Amino acid sequence: MSDQPLPSPKKPAAAPQGLLRKLGRAVRGDGVLASRPIVWIIGFFAFLNVYSMQAVLPLVMQDFAATPVQAGATVGATVLAIALVSPFMGMLSDALGRRIILCSSLFALTIPTALIPLAHSLAGIAVLRFMQGLAVPGIVVVLIAYLSEEFHDGGVARMTSTYVGGTVMGGFCGRFITGHAGHVLGWRGAFFTLAVMNLVGAVVVWRLLPPSRHFVANRNVRGAFQTLGRHLSNRRFLAICALGFCVLFSLVGAFTYVNLYLTQAPFNLTSAGLANVFGVYLVGVVVTPLAARHIARHGFLKAVLVSLSLSAAGLLLTLVPSLAAVIVGLAVCSTGVFVCQSATISHIADNVTEGRSLATGIYYLSYYSGGAAGTWIAGMAFEGWHWGGSVLSIILFQGLAGAIAVTFLQPRK
Repeated sequence: MSDQPLPSPKKPAAAPQGLLRKLGRAVRGDGVLASRPIVWIIGFFAFLNVYSMQAVLPLVMQDFAATPVQAGATVGATVLAIALVSPFMGMLSDALGRRIILCSSLFALTIPTALIPLAHSLAGIAVLRFMQGLAVPGIVVVLIAYLSEEFHDGGVARMTSTYVGGTVMGGFCGRFITGHAGHVLGWRGAFFTLAVMNLVGAVVVWRLLPPSRHFVANRNVRGAFQTLGRHLSNRRFLAICALGFCVLFSLVGAFTYVNLYLTQAPFNLTSAGLANVFGVYLVGVVVTPLAARHIARHGFLKAVLVSLSLSAAGLLLTLVPSLAAVIVGLAVCSTGVFVCQSATISHIADNVTEGRSLATGIYYLSYYSGGAAGTWIAGMAFEGWHWGGSVLSIILFQGLAGAIAVTFLQPRK
């Protein structure tokens, strides 16, 4: 843009920059991440793409004559990539810094998203979805480490809940926008729309995210592996990781195959109808920020057990052959999962005092491995026993999560 003043008819074009400056002043305190909006924005764009395929899964199945498990692999590929890269991204972030990794990852996410509409095979889509997943840990792992460092003197649970609220809205919008755009433009046009949104989000975060104030670079590789060994010998930390595995197994398994269930009789929903069903995620947007107060009041263990019980009850309600019952059941199920997720993340932030980024990476390795396993195991259960089989497999893993929590995560004396 020229340095000369714009002619008066073009003055409205400068409004976005003015808005960006105002937003920057709103989220910048004394040069660090001092308020919630930018944390929410980062969480939103981190998860805008992760589960977007779910709303158009029936369209993709139809185009490529795929089975449920084959189509589910386009969802599982993304979460599998997130799992595999997360621990290494923690080490990279500890060495290079938080801001550069965050911003680079957001820009990198745009490229495979823009290439998905050009794919001509299900395998090609799965590869590009895997590439999307490779970029996500640079956002989610690094941000959690950032929050642990910058808010170590208090407010970690509150800021973590804000971040989770952003991820919930991002997950909802990814499905909602893809579903409605897929209904009008086809699934290829839907992913082109997401690519444009990703680019805008990357620019916003790059402009507004200030550098870390408390980050200290750690390029000692031997020290990193020693820290890794200490994390892997911490039974409580490993139990949290196992709990995370079961949590995402539940969410991904349920919200992948419920789409196939709802396209069948008596529901017969279109991709736009499926997108509307994902409005249940908005319940999580409201409930998740309140989770910090609930966790602080009742304790970590009780919060986890109550949230898992609610989630299982919601899943059972989806077996009633009524669209209203399915929607309510999904709302209860997802809310329980979101509260449990917020509790586990904040528990790591509060209890891990060294190698936070590495610890977060290990947690996400387990967490997203659970999501990948959910697309596979719940998918096979769906092929064998339809939606009831998927529900049973998910509830079994929720029961396993409860047993892990009771056995290994009792309150410290």
